[in-house]
Formats: sequence, structure tokens, C-alpha cells
Amino acid sequence: MNRKREIALGVECAWTPLPEPRRSSWLWIVFITLLVALGAWQLGRGAWIQAKAWLAQSLIAHAWARTLSGERQAKPWPWADTWPVARLTVPRLGIERYVLAGADGAAMAFGPGHVSGTPLPGEAGNSVIGGHRDTHLAFLAKDRREVWVTKQEGPARLTLVTCYPFDAWRAGGRQRYVLVAFLS
Repeated sequence: MNRKREIALGVECAWTPLPEPRRSSWLWIVFITLLVALGAWQLGRGAWIQAKAWLAQSLIAHAWARTLSGERQAKPWPWADTWPVARLTVPRLGIERYVLAGADGAAMAFGPGHVSGTPLPGEAGNSVIGGHRDTHLAFLAKDRREVWVTKQEGPARLTLVTCYPFDAWRAGGRQRYVLVAFLS
């Protein structure tokens, strides 16, 4: 019907419909979209871990200041199940980390954790602190010569424990890096 009308107007048109997209091209579009989304998700997760660690250290620093002023078990946020027990510094690298009570996964997501059952930093004995190699204790791969631990009572002997090797692709692993510092 439209063709007759066009001819009646004196215009003849070679009307060809656009070809239907092939099914395989849609599959490629879906595949590439999913691949980009997966890559963005992975990058976002990595950035979230680093951002959470940075923000937590800031909140924990305020809780540490309250601890130094005499408050016991000063929680960095109201629902926290941990609190700062010591400050770990590496002057040469400008590193400052606040050590949290407990070395479980929840505490070590926010900072190095003091292993319960070992003396607190500043007390007699060997205090053990654990932390993740890719966030809070990553500095151990750079410089191990000068590490200070400060508690209200003063410096102490300690042991730092993290996963090893530092540049491993998989989390966890069987090896551990142990640094023992003695009070001189």
C-alpha cells in the first residue's frame, strides 16, 4: 500500500529494512558488559578495603587519645567490639598504627590486633601483635630496623606477625613473617 502511494507521487524508493542484529553480536555485548562490571566490582572492593582501613585508623586515633586521658576500653565507634591498646610507630617511614584489642578477623580488618593471652605492650613478657601484610603491616616489607611501640607505661618488647610473602597473589597462605623486637 505504501509502495503504491509512493509510485503515485512519482517517487520510487528502494526500501530495504535494516538487517536484524545477529545473536552472536548481542552475546558479545553482554559478555563485555559483564566483564567490565566484574572488573569495576573488583577494583571497588580493593579501594573499599583501603578506605575502610584509613577511616578506621582516624577514628581509632581519637579513641587512643581518650585512652591516654584515662578512659578504659575507649571504643572508636559505638558498636565496636574492640579498642586501642597501643600505638605502633616506624619513625623512619612516618608510619603510625593503633593496635586493637584482639587479633580476630573483625579487629584486624581495622588495624593490627593484640593477640589475647600475651602481655599487653608495656608489660613484662612477649607481646604479640598480628596484622595483614597488605594493609596495616605492609611497611614490614620496606624497613624493619626501627619500630616503636608506645603504651601508657612506655616502650616494650614485642613480636609482629603477618602473612608472607608480602607480594603474594592469594590471601592467607601457610607462611608467616615474624619480627621480634627486644627492649634495649
